[in-house]
Amino acid sequence: MALGKNYDAQDCSLAKALEVIGERWTLLVVRDAMYGVRRYGDFLAHLDIPRAVLSQRLAALVEAGVLDKRRYRDAPPRDEYILTPMGHELWLPVLALAEWGERHLTSTGPRRVFHHLTCGTRIDGAARCATCGVQVPIGEAEVRPGPGLAGTRDDPVSEALRTPHRMLNPIP
Repeated sequence: MALGKNYDAQDCSLAKALEVIGERWTLLVVRDAMYGVRRYGDFLAHLDIPRAVLSQRLAALVEAGVLDKRRYRDAPPRDEYILTPMGHELWLPVLALAEWGERHLTSTGPRRVFHHLTCGTRIDGAARCATCGVQVPIGEAEVRPGPGLAGTRDDPVSEALRTPHRMLNPIP
């Protein structure tokens, strides 16, 4: 039996969510947008994703309302992609999946760690700050290199993320 191409027959909120974010590469595009990646070329360089796939994923995320496409230059036309409030809500699932992967699928330790900007405390996979006792929203989190970061990539995004960087702030 051939695998279906979508979950249309499923009456399930998880299936509906997977229609938006369940394709290969999609959550990595969202993760990079959380890091502050906004430009097509930076997504392309950091993810090593085929151009056609990236274009399709960005268009689908814009259509779904996860990303907003904004023109930042007219000649030649250039657009950037910015997380919407709907996209911000993916912070907890993305953080939890990353932490799960670090716990079960790597032996070198976390590649990136997240800290509460207010107090500097490392937050857990539920975005909780043990010092302040709050769940940290994405805009109040900072990503830092972790002990498992190999640091061998030389694209602009990887280089920018070798130092602490506030989530959602544009990558230079």
